[in-house]
Amino acid sequence: MTYLEVAYRYQTPPGEAELRAVDSVREVYGIQRIQFNEKERTVRVRFDASRLKGDAVAKLLRQAGIDVQEQLVLA
Repeated sequence: MTYLEVAYRYQTPPGEAELRAVDSVREVYGIQRIQFNEKERTVRVRFDASRLKGDAVAKLLRQAGIDVQEQLVLA
């Protein structure tokens, strides 16, 4: 397993319904952790790169109702 971390900026803060939907994203095989930073309006996701790609992670977040805008470069 190769774990990668990706971060995305979002526009609209997630509400209760979106956060419930994110719980179902956490159950997707290969997703290890999802963290929100409300102050910076970012969401970071740690995932198994042998199972998923960054585009698939962004798609899962969008399906959960998260307004993903751009992928951030992590140092």
